[in-house]
Amino acid sequence: MNFDFTDDQVSLRDAVQRWVEKGFSFERRHALAKAGGKTRDVYREFAELGLTGVAVPTDHGGLGFGAVEAMVVMEELGRGLVNAPYAAAALVAPTLLAQGDASVQATWLPRIADGSALVVLAQQERGARYRLDAPSTVASQAAGGWALTGLKHLVPAGDEADAFLVPARVGPHAIGPVGLFLVERGRCTVRGYPTQDGARAADVSLANAPASLVLTDAGAALELGLDVGIAAACAEAVGLMDKLVALTALYMNTRRQFGVAIASFQALRHRMADVKMQLELARSMSYYASLKLGEPAAQRRRALSQAKVQLGQSMRFVGQQCIQLHGGIGVTDEVSASHYFKRLTMLEMAYGDTLHHLGEVSERMVDTAGVFA
Repeated sequence: MNFDFTDDQVSLRDAVQRWVEKGFSFERRHALAKAGGKTRDVYREFAELGLTGVAVPTDHGGLGFGAVEAMVVMEELGRGLVNAPYAAAALVAPTLLAQGDASVQATWLPRIADGSALVVLAQQERGARYRLDAPSTVASQAAGGWALTGLKHLVPAGDEADAFLVPARVGPHAIGPVGLFLVERGRCTVRGYPTQDGARAADVSLANAPASLVLTDAGAALELGLDVGIAAACAEAVGLMDKLVALTALYMNTRRQFGVAIASFQALRHRMADVKMQLELARSMSYYASLKLGEPAAQRRRALSQAKVQLGQSMRFVGQQCIQLHGGIGVTDEVSASHYFKRLTMLEMAYGDTLHHLGEVSERMVDTAGVFA
């Protein structure tokens, strides 16, 4: 199998890398986080680079790129610790909209492509435990349209978004078809707050909020959208860990103890070898996740859960080891390593934590007796 990137993919990686180096220093990122984490201006810079159109079909003004290009972008954004909601708004939302109502596509996809609209998925509910098939939010028909009632939590950049993609039960039954609806921010109540990784999230309260129907039976589309989000989280985590390992190696080569650099201590070199091994395991599973996005649903879902399990284990190990190798300074706010660790901690919980996906893998291992095919 050929794992070499094409010239276009390398050029895309280089463009994002140059922007990170010149336009998104740690000092800028730190200042944004301390100011509350709002990053809509950063998202506009993505639009100027053309990144907001990566996953939007060419018919709607986008670039129509695939999963590998998205992975390339996410790795570089992770390496730069960029705290703007790129994956949620530029990858997951277009994936969902592209499968929905044509009129909604025509209204919103061009705006997503040019960066003038920020649309994010609002699916998380308190007590849902990452389930997609039984939301408590209810959709009912009213005045020739739809109205939604419910409460969504931890919506990424919710108080900066222009609209939300909201899964809701169609009808009063607890178990039934789950529809996908688009709700503009002005139609609901939004309470924003900073998250521990320097970004923002919000709770979105819907009280008979007018909504546009995107999909009547959205179960399969939601699974695909979340799988795209998982692949993006895996790629971002690889970039984060890659940079964190590099920062740790630099620190170990400059920090001196007993008159020598601590990088010369054999016990610490062995720990760094273990860290590097976990990083490369994570990288290979991130590639696997992105390449499996085009597979049939059953194979894709199992592959993405397998990847999330490995990434969860790697993120925890690499983050903890690198912080310990920094010593006490590693947990201070002024040192970038602590911020990389915080972001890795958040990503471990995104789109289902490690234990959730371990259960998903287990349920899909019946026919293989535990051997991954």
